[in-house]
Amino acid sequence: MSNLVLFKKNLQKHPFHLVDPSPWPFVGSMFAFSCTISAVLYFHMFEIGSNLLICNFCFLLILMFLWWRDVVRESTYEGYHTGLVQQGLRYGIILFIISEIFFFVAFFWAFFHSSISPAIEIGSIWPPKGIQVLNPWDIPFVNTLILLLSGCTVTWTHHAMISNLKTQVVISLSFTIILAIIFTLFQAYEYNMADFRLADGIYGSTFYMATGFHGFHVLIGTISLFICLVRLLNYQLTREHHFGFESSAWYWHFVDVVWLFLFVSIYWWGGI
Repeated sequence: MSNLVLFKKNLQKHPFHLVDPSPWPFVGSMFAFSCTISAVLYFHMFEIGSNLLICNFCFLLILMFLWWRDVVRESTYEGYHTGLVQQGLRYGIILFIISEIFFFVAFFWAFFHSSISPAIEIGSIWPPKGIQVLNPWDIPFVNTLILLLSGCTVTWTHHAMISNLKTQVVISLSFTIILAIIFTLFQAYEYNMADFRLADGIYGSTFYMATGFHGFHVLIGTISLFICLVRLLNYQLTREHHFGFESSAWYWHFVDVVWLFLFVSIYWWGGI
């Protein structure tokens, strides 16, 4: 810890963290907006759309690394994440997850609006005529078991971390990341084998938007858990100070629950 940081902490008479000015929120919002624009271009079959989407997503990953690097430095090396600051961060993660819940509510709303009362334009039947739905007891069911198992392993990680069992933490967290990667690979294989695409009417739109954004959340959760594993191996997470992992575990459980709703509503009920 530098002398400047020690001097600032000695002058601080409160437990709050007054964050230094950072360019990452503004830069992150610009790249997120660029990702949205490039995704729209890609959906409308513009040739430049796919290249722009890949480039902007790579820049977002770099931004995540730089922003998380600053947060890790503030919490681990500069000691700004006091108990009160961690409590505020927990409230922030809870509100973030609640906002994500409403994000998926919109997709489920669109699906049920179209499936419960199918429009005459799609033949007043669901699934629409010509759509070869996926077998819910094939890859979707296997992916369900994989995510449920990953939820168990991430809970194992949390209990092992609280008990200060580092070997078990490394093993269980590694299992969780491996299961997440397997889930993503199975999801990609399922998309490749499906007979319908995003442009195939309301069924394709609701299916790929809901399951695709869930897959994106799985990818973000996997990256977050991997960062936690790296930090753990560098002795940056302890039994008393591991909010970074705790927030990732909450997020992962949220991803698990969303998938259960996706499996029951879209894969099983929606394919009947």
